[in-house]
Amino acid sequence: MTLTLPEGLIASASVAASSANLGPGFDSMGLALGRYDEIVVETAAEGLVIEVEGEGAGEVSAGDDHLVVRAVRRGLAATGTAAAGLIVRCRNTIPHSRGLGSSASAVVGGLAIANGLVAHTDLDPLSTAELIQLSGEFEGHPDNAAASVLGGAVVSWAGAKVDARGIDGTHPGYSAVPLRLHRAIRLFSAIPDLRSSTAETRAVLPAQVAHRDARFNISRAALLVWALTERPDLLVPATEDVLHQPQRAASMPASSEFLHFLRQNGVAAVLSGAGPSVLALTDGADLSAEVFELGRTLGFAVAEMTVGEPVRWRCGVGSAAPDPRG
Repeated sequence: MTLTLPEGLIASASVAASSANLGPGFDSMGLALGRYDEIVVETAAEGLVIEVEGEGAGEVSAGDDHLVVRAVRRGLAATGTAAAGLIVRCRNTIPHSRGLGSSASAVVGGLAIANGLVAHTDLDPLSTAELIQLSGEFEGHPDNAAASVLGGAVVSWAGAKVDARGIDGTHPGYSAVPLRLHRAIRLFSAIPDLRSSTAETRAVLPAQVAHRDARFNISRAALLVWALTERPDLLVPATEDVLHQPQRAASMPASSEFLHFLRQNGVAAVLSGAGPSVLALTDGADLSAEVFELGRTLGFAVAEMTVGEPVRWRCGVGSAAPDPRG
């Protein structure tokens, strides 16, 4: 039996951007970035009102297919609740269509909002594992979403189909574990004005890859876990990739040129997700003046970025707090 929430309940959430793949970890590794979208939702007697400020204002859907709305309703359904109407307010700072996980952040934020609304009741909220599962279902892989749920660096994977609360068993089981990022690592984002479509950049990838290329990426992905947690001096070889970045180069020449320049100068740089943003990781060093200058020339805003925190939500409005019940 579904419990319809009364009008006037309020929940807020804060959710970080993310970078997926990190070079060789295609569709399996992610890193939360310290740039956040803020969401406030109030239940209403009927209807749907969506207000968007910042990134995506005037561009994203204002209807039922808005990702935050879809995720809120999915999260509520998974907890056995529903809302007759919703008032949704989003303050977005995560750029859209730049490879920074804006879609995954919207989904994770919406599910976290569902937890905040359910906290007004005696029902149990979604667990961390359920947040990863449900958010992974939206995109078919949980790398970005798991990073936004857990914060920091993550390794994610898909397994057997699941049949848990509110989850019908038609999707693979999505899971993730956090990595303890080495404290010396510094992050630098290079974000262009240019946008790209993940669907279009994924379409250029071949359906099959050579055994030697698969072997190469497996070795680098394994090394990347060690570099991120224990040996940041190994970040340059650990971020080498042959499965997706070379194939995407022609569709984003500025990103490819900047990426090549960084790596030729000893910086562990990768496409952020499907691009066109570039993420650079160092073992504590700053980037040279030449890097910032070339970035500006190629149309990138280059800046140091902190590691993103786990998704935070609260029952009400204010500084969003972590789920006190885990």
